[in-house]
Amino acid sequence: MSNPITTYWTLRLAELKLALEKNNFDVFMADTVAGAKDVFEQEILPSLEGAQTISFGGSLTLSETGIVESVRENDALEVIDTFDKTLPADEKHELRRKALLADVFLTGTNAVTECGKLVNLDMIGNRVAALNFGPKHVVLFISRNKLVETVDDAMFRIKDYAAPVNTMRLDMKTPCKKTGHCMDCSSPQRICNIWTITEKSFPAKRIKIVLINEDAGF
Repeated sequence: MSNPITTYWTLRLAELKLALEKNNFDVFMADTVAGAKDVFEQEILPSLEGAQTISFGGSLTLSETGIVESVRENDALEVIDTFDKTLPADEKHELRRKALLADVFLTGTNAVTECGKLVNLDMIGNRVAALNFGPKHVVLFISRNKLVETVDDAMFRIKDYAAPVNTMRLDMKTPCKKTGHCMDCSSPQRICNIWTITEKSFPAKRIKIVLINEDAGF
């Protein structure tokens, strides 16, 4: 067998696809991070009839696909860009509120369980708010390294790995940046504030998922 790791993950992601579809998610597959961009542009976006506005939440996996740059260049869509670094904080906050009424919202997930549940932890809450309610369509880009067995495993992964790494990336003033472990801190820059567990998509297929057979993000 020429590539056993890819084959292993192909089998695991096929099982995950079935579990997610059982939970009413609309699921697509991509062999690579770059391929996820093709899936979105060629399969998902054309199916979203009448979509005029689009926004996105923080996700390194999404960023790595190149979709954000492509969306910004799409003249057919009004982009609600909540990550414009030239804007003051209060204007970015208002844009995040406006993004909750976008036709399409793009982001990732912190973890996904084998039984097809999404587990996320936010600092501000705009990303998980959009996942729960507001945008007509939500598209998540989920790389294979986000797969865990249970919700407890997902929460441990997020608190003890993804969050500390993210504080390092963002240069936040939190204890986990120094220790590499969650300290359940009270720092003003704490990024672990709002948990959500999404067991099913409601309405069915409102949340679309692109499973990626590569590691990406945290």
